[in-house]
Amino acid sequence: MDIFCKIINNEIPSYTLYEDDIVKVFLDVNPNHNGHTLIVPKKHYQDFFDIDEDTLMHVYKVAKDIAKLLKERLNYDGISMCQNNGLGQEVKHYHLHLIPKYKEESKISLGEVYNKLK
Repeated sequence: MDIFCKIINNEIPSYTLYEDDIVKVFLDVNPNHNGHTLIVPKKHYQDFFDIDEDTLMHVYKVAKDIAKLLKERLNYDGISMCQNNGLGQEVKHYHLHLIPKYKEESKISLGEVYNKLK
């Protein structure tokens, strides 16, 4: 069982921002920038080639909503969406990164970021 399956099953705690029957959205514990968020399907899919289209479209719908939340609460200057497959995919469970970008950034703790977003 991979780390994301354990987070989905609440065996490992997370800074969860959103959850429904299909996905769980939580802050990355090793963020590139404040608000670095992961959107992970609850059903295990290895990668982009494995995930079904309905789930993929739901991931992107949620991504749009979360990106708006991040903009409202953290006021980023840009945002990247990243999804790795094969080489570079550290956890072999499909997930989409939302990575806010800032002209100037004062790094704050995960707890502080979470409190701003909740």
